Amino acid sequence: MVTIYDVAKKTGYSITTVSRALNNYSDVSEKTKKVIVKTAEEMGYFPNSFARSLTMKKSFTLGVIFVEDLGVGMKHPFFSAVIEDFKRRVEKFGYDLIFINRYIGNEKKSYIDHAYYRGVDGIIVVCSNYDDPEVVKLIESPLPSVVLNVHTDKTNVVYSNNGHACELVMDHLFSLGHTKIAHIAGASDTFTGKERVNGYKLALDKYDIPFKDTYIVDGGYFSYEGGYEAMNRLLALDEVPTAVFASGDIMAMGAIKAIKDAGLTVPDDVSIVGFDDIELAKHITPSLTTIRQNTELIGKKAADLLINQINNKDEDYSAVMLPVELIVRESTQDITNKE
Repeated sequence: MVTIYDVAKKTGYSITTVSRALNNYSDVSEKTKKVIVKTAEEMGYFPNSFARSLTMKKSFTLGVIFVEDLGVGMKHPFFSAVIEDFKRRVEKFGYDLIFINRYIGNEKKSYIDHAYYRGVDGIIVVCSNYDDPEVVKLIESPLPSVVLNVHTDKTNVVYSNNGHACELVMDHLFSLGHTKIAHIAGASDTFTGKERVNGYKLALDKYDIPFKDTYIVDGGYFSYEGGYEAMNRLLALDEVPTAVFASGDIMAMGAIKAIKDAGLTVPDDVSIVGFDDIELAKHITPSLTTIRQNTELIGKKAADLLINQINNKDEDYSAVMLPVELIVRESTQDITNKE
């Protein structure tokens, strides 16, 4: 059986350096970590988790917590992709994942109480509502954490640049001749819902397009049904928009179905843009123009922030805002030559 001593001998680094590299301590350079991790994998090094937990006072287990009103959790393609990339990253440093809910047996507890009960070293929180009291307890507790899709200075956060994303969408639609642009918004009590509404309004100002209250429709918690119902409300207007920016891909797909059910087509009658670039977006008909969030980078950054805080007990929290990209497909169309 390959031991940490074998890895140290093979790489030429000290046992201490090898140990710290394998546990992602920030005082070991990325170049050194890469060499050590690669060598350990090639040699088939498999650390004894029980021995490590006794030596390092860690369980090498991280908790995953979903706090979102729709109750979709891992069923949502965006979140499942992020958690999968987070999982791949932390596994390189010997961590396992467990999902934390509100119950221990039949007794209801807070998320943070359950996390302590399970003895996890840290938690990743997938959150929609940053005002949720359970989220507040989590981020204000001493337990290392990283939260996705919110912004706070009380813990580590990772989120995409929603403002720039909205600007990219509106730039694209305006370049195609659209000025009657509506927005199917995410729920107003969510961070991303608010951010994308604000970004939509700022982009209207950029192009001196008058704001219409009727052109912002609440699509709820980013569901297919919410997108479908919101699009029906837009289609019922006296002046139907020529383009719609939905705050999520699944809502955009619901909007496309509503347009088809009304006897219209996308993009000939209405152009549609989504947000997330889930895997299904490129396979539907028409394929969806959307904002791509880099799930691999989100997962990796969240993992590194959390492990660094666990290892170094760092209380200088980081807020990482990641870039986005507009992916143009078939659901948007130039209308400049239309009468």
